[in-house]
Amino acid sequence: MGRSKLPGLRKRGRIWHIDKHIRGYGSLCESTGSDDLEEAQRYLAKRCEEIRQASVYGVRPTRTFREAAVKYLLEHQDKASIEMDALFYKQLDPYIGDLALDQVHDGTLSGFVRERLQSGRKPKTVNLALSTVRRTLNLAARKWRDAYGLTWLQTAPLISMLPLTDQRQPYPLSWEEQKLLFQELPAHLQRMALFKVNTGTRDQEVCRLKWAWEVQIPELDTSLFLIPGKFVKNREERVVVLNQVAKRVVDEVRGQHADFVFTYKGKPVETMHNNGWQAARARAAEKYQAELSEPPPEGFRNIRVHDLKHTFGRRLRAAGVSLETRKVLLGHTTGDITSHYSAPELAELIEAANRVCAAQSGKTPALTLIKQKAVR
Repeated sequence: MGRSKLPGLRKRGRIWHIDKHIRGYGSLCESTGSDDLEEAQRYLAKRCEEIRQASVYGVRPTRTFREAAVKYLLEHQDKASIEMDALFYKQLDPYIGDLALDQVHDGTLSGFVRERLQSGRKPKTVNLALSTVRRTLNLAARKWRDAYGLTWLQTAPLISMLPLTDQRQPYPLSWEEQKLLFQELPAHLQRMALFKVNTGTRDQEVCRLKWAWEVQIPELDTSLFLIPGKFVKNREERVVVLNQVAKRVVDEVRGQHADFVFTYKGKPVETMHNNGWQAARARAAEKYQAELSEPPPEGFRNIRVHDLKHTFGRRLRAAGVSLETRKVLLGHTTGDITSHYSAPELAELIEAANRVCAAQSGKTPALTLIKQKAVR
């Protein structure tokens, strides 16, 4: 037709856009997504009817799961795991992307679940994707509202999770197992592991730890690290208290790099769970068999970096440290909105953390190990 403007429609480039004032609603300005005039007019009529239904009868417009996924990704760009969420949405899209939100439930998700399991994915991995669906539907039913105050979804259905029958249990190390493993680690990983097992920090908190986050505590002649929330899994500032072992590790690497506390060949370590870790645990398993004359437990044979955090938590509990204090030392969410502590409070936290490195001689196997490593 050659015309670039019609009642309620305006052509921009090749695509028709809605540009229409609707009484009681205001201006409706959005793309029809089509370069075909008839299709654009049908879309305009559909949107006008949806608005009329919503304003007069309180009827929600039909929105697809794909629209909800886009909204979620746009609103949560600062989330630490947003890339993982985007991957799950991409995996889910062929199964439920075109479905209306009120059509997403266990039944329509069954094909996705079945095919993911058949492809060898673990139930825990499938559950992470299902949790993304659950979170999206809950937001659509409770938070997201249109111009008329209507939520995107009337009620969020219950999305069932798969039973985790094959989930690996945490494996806290014994002192003897720690000695066997740490002796086999390369020097830089040994220091990081010692720090981790004495602070309860996560892999990335150790790998990305920066000197700029160190806070001196002159009253106690020590320091701690305050990790900004955007680098922490739960997005809350993380106070890392240093016991005797952790402090010695930090002092040993002080001055080696201008920015990062732990490095290898002048660069930060991407992850502790690397070839060096895997080779060391294999050698440690062999030494376990040779020195203790029995096969190593499966948990020790496949010890994970995250098990060091569990080890710290288990030792704190065994030392009689209260649950509230353990949560602070492990960086768990406590409901306390502040990460600022007085000197007496910090002294109490340090004392609690030191309980896991107290032995008859005043030295732990961990301390002995790092001193031996330093003189090689």
